[in-house]
Amino acid sequence: MRSTSYLLSVVSVMFWFSGGAGVVQATADQFRAGAAIVDVTPIQFPVVVNGGMLSRTVDEVKTRLHARAIVMDGGGTRLAIVVVDSCMLERPFLDEVKQLATQRTHIRADRMLISATHTHSAPAAMSCLGTNLDPTYVPYLREKIAEAIAAAEANLEPAAIGWGVGNAAEFTALRRWVRRPDRLANDPFGNPTVRANMHAANNWDDVTGESGPEDPDLSLISFQALDGTPLAVLANFSMHYFSGERGVSADYFGLFCDGLQKQLTPTANTNHPPLVGIMSHGCSGDIWRRDYRLPPEDRPQFTIESYTAGLLEIAQATYRKIDHRADVELAMAEKRLTLNYRTPDAQRLAWARAIVDEMEGRQPETQQEVYALEQVILHERQSTEVVVQAIRMGDIAIATTPTETYALTGLKLKLQSPTPATMVIELANGGDGYIPPPEQHRLGGYNTWAARSAGLDVQAEPKITAAALGLLERVMGKPRRAREFELTQGTPAAIQAARPHVYWRMEEFAGPVARDQRPAGRDAYYEPGVLFFLEGPQTAGFKSVETNRAAHFAGGRMRARLTGLGDEYSVSLWFWNGMPDQARDVSGWMFSRGQDLSSDGLHLGLGGRGETSGKLILQQRQGEEDSQNQAGRTRIERWTWNHLALVQTSDAVRVYLNGQPAPEIEFTLRGRRSAGSEQFFFGGRSDKRANWEGRLDEIAVFNRALSPAEVSAIATSAID
Repeated sequence: MRSTSYLLSVVSVMFWFSGGAGVVQATADQFRAGAAIVDVTPIQFPVVVNGGMLSRTVDEVKTRLHARAIVMDGGGTRLAIVVVDSCMLERPFLDEVKQLATQRTHIRADRMLISATHTHSAPAAMSCLGTNLDPTYVPYLREKIAEAIAAAEANLEPAAIGWGVGNAAEFTALRRWVRRPDRLANDPFGNPTVRANMHAANNWDDVTGESGPEDPDLSLISFQALDGTPLAVLANFSMHYFSGERGVSADYFGLFCDGLQKQLTPTANTNHPPLVGIMSHGCSGDIWRRDYRLPPEDRPQFTIESYTAGLLEIAQATYRKIDHRADVELAMAEKRLTLNYRTPDAQRLAWARAIVDEMEGRQPETQQEVYALEQVILHERQSTEVVVQAIRMGDIAIATTPTETYALTGLKLKLQSPTPATMVIELANGGDGYIPPPEQHRLGGYNTWAARSAGLDVQAEPKITAAALGLLERVMGKPRRAREFELTQGTPAAIQAARPHVYWRMEEFAGPVARDQRPAGRDAYYEPGVLFFLEGPQTAGFKSVETNRAAHFAGGRMRARLTGLGDEYSVSLWFWNGMPDQARDVSGWMFSRGQDLSSDGLHLGLGGRGETSGKLILQQRQGEEDSQNQAGRTRIERWTWNHLALVQTSDAVRVYLNGQPAPEIEFTLRGRRSAGSEQFFFGGRSDKRANWEGRLDEIAVFNRALSPAEVSAIATSAID
């Protein structure tokens, strides 16, 4: 394991030792910045272009490609940030670039951050899937990136720095959606494993909802000369790419950079170098621009020009509000991790080798051939080294991942970073493929298929996230922020006022623990098949500093063992159904009290086909021949949030919907009651039949029967 190095700048001079390496800290009042742009457009054609499943070549240029660099100096501490118009750049190549740049500058290799924009229209700088790198272009690009770093260093001058964030939710959305359990698709290996995939929501009948959250932040780090002249603006946004042009192109990233430069500096300033606008790639592994939540006729019909213009408008408005400061402390930390690949077992390797042998050295021509070749490569490599970094610029921070990272991972880093002003740049210092959070691997899909484009082990995401958070703590000199759940106003306060036995807010980043908000700490546990940090109800009762979050159930349950609950108890929760009404006999069971793997107990769900379609259904079951069922009267629309409360007394059960005073369902219990079972299940039944497909939020269990007025107080607290 290589030693981790740290750079810190403070007023005094001291040393931080890590693995025996000393780091000199510089004075904070000497902050300087310089920026430069170097053209990296290929000069020999045709060139191999990656970004697709199969190899292709182009022989024309639509827009020029560039390496855009910023160098900062904090009185002896010097570092560089470079963003290159490329799809992906592999770590060994970038290590070579950094070594070359160190020979031409006063910057150490471990103080350089180099990332790719992820344009899908640039020459192939690394081999992946069905495309090999372009052997002529790669040496040329190596030279040009080093040239950009040296040019930026030559432009160093006293400077100030500022931070701003705009909301660009209109321009980003989830492209990866969860498929219905009865609509699985096959993977390239011929197995029906695909429960989530890109663009599956083109047909709403196939899906139950998005597989994760989005990140709407358009973040800006602005650098100005001390006379107020803009020197550089580093933007960051989570949207996969916008291409559509034939030929070499910087995609929308290049258009944004050019537009930013023209809008912020319409006239030249002869006292300073031209402004350098940069768009870095935010965490976009499951993100694209098309909002599948909208009906097709309501989805914005962007062109690449109109899309870029919309983002530039937000960037300009954000930029005008930025305050700059010159007393900047610099710090940078880097960590290298060895991660294993998910290599094929003997059976899959034999399958792959048979296909590759038949190819006789030619490039893959089908998806099956692509993934067969990838299995052989992963088997040969076994593991790889990845680079994770963190940078401090005063109270501003940057964290990096070397991968195509899901938006959830970016949110984990931003919301736990020691400073709120945190930017996350992906595909930095390497191109190590998708790293879905572990729970996403269970759902399969393109982003999980083992290949160099998604080959790291299942635990790669938490390992990289933990490394980045640790580095952020080091460079900022303080611990990560703890996420504090809002419990003192609105709906959480109303639930707390009713004195629940247990209260799960369900705002976790990951499982398996659902944290109880009550002092007793009666945590619940998520089973595999649950996704995290989706949007929950967004009504007035949930207004807080952060977006209210919920869990999405895709085959798994949340289970808890609650002692001390007899025949009188209540359950309060919000639910959001993802299944089409006619998909199956029962759309899904959302609550159950009974013994695990037994059908006996009390079960509450939502009707599917037939007369109960879209209506609440309640079942008391005591053996195959002894059950009673009742349905509600109100039809509930798919993909809408609703509140329910189940209230059981010693002899009856009542179910209330959205705080209405009259019960939606009411029946008298018969035979054995449920007091004998301490097992409670949410997002599914005790026997796992027709588990819930959708979201649940704000689950509270009470050790008494709530009155209709108390139920109404909780439900109506969430109304705008």
